[in-house]
Amino acid sequence: MSSSTEDVDPTSPDSTNSKRVGTHNGSFHCDEALGCFMIRLTSKFKDSQIVRSRDPKVLDTLDAVLDVGGVYNPDTDRYDHHQKGFSQVLGHGFETKLSSAGLVYKHYGMEIVAKELQLEQCHENVNRIYIALYKNFIESVDAIDNGINEYDTEQSPKYVNNTYLSSRVSRLNLDWTDPDQSSHKEDQAFQKAMELTGREFLESLRFYVRSWLPARTIVMESLKSRYDDDTSGEIMVFKKFCPWKLHLFELEAELKIDPLIKYVIYKDDRSQSYRIQAVSVAPGKFESRKALPLAWRGMRDDELSNESDIPGCVFVHMSGFIGGNLTMEGAIAMARASL
Repeated sequence: MSSSTEDVDPTSPDSTNSKRVGTHNGSFHCDEALGCFMIRLTSKFKDSQIVRSRDPKVLDTLDAVLDVGGVYNPDTDRYDHHQKGFSQVLGHGFETKLSSAGLVYKHYGMEIVAKELQLEQCHENVNRIYIALYKNFIESVDAIDNGINEYDTEQSPKYVNNTYLSSRVSRLNLDWTDPDQSSHKEDQAFQKAMELTGREFLESLRFYVRSWLPARTIVMESLKSRYDDDTSGEIMVFKKFCPWKLHLFELEAELKIDPLIKYVIYKDDRSQSYRIQAVSVAPGKFESRKALPLAWRGMRDDELSNESDIPGCVFVHMSGFIGGNLTMEGAIAMARASL
């Protein structure tokens, strides 16, 4: 097994590797800062030196070049995306044109993920996290650098958002009022950009390894055993709670679940009771596929138990998206009655 990415510090200025990775000097963007960080996580370029230049004679001597040079050729580790006719995408159903970060991830992302998981690159979980990490982290860097809007609309945004990663990297460039505009200070600023993008990349990668993947396994197991809890197949019970919403939508589509899950039941450790939650129509939507009955909404305790004829009821929210019962059996009974 490979060692974890925790074993390296890809932003360290000290280089024990004779290989050199190049990118352009001058103002920098998120994509090349992240690309330089990621490529130094690989076995081939671990601890390599970062050289910032636009001089073709300098670039020709380097072992890898990102975001400059006008060449995309993975065989020679050339990863520019500015040249005419460039149209590379990650594949796997993604259509966003790649930046230098996306190009590095396309060719080295599986190795980086496998190293963190300590699995072979061919393992299905490596591919799962490789896709999820691109969708939820790398793709936005690619899109912003290539000027791709998040929405197909000509309307002005209702507010300004300058908190995203690419914006924060941009602010690390030297301010025009700074009297020291030297290349040395510029390189120091780029070092900070690598540290910022790298830290967030590793935090995201480790979230998928340590939290997202185990949760997906729990949701998968609960989904497959749903008929053990209720013959309708529309009620899913978690024996152990985990973040489930995004996994459920993805797994329903992947496994072609029919009928779709209407209610999810899990233990609320804080109150030591059980929750019944209506599944929303789509990720990020408030509307439920089938909300809890209108007659129950806003009721609590004995009043709710009497109305529903189910003992142990705790509450039902005014919107009908969630309720509670003192026992799992009671929560399942509420779900069955709601169907």
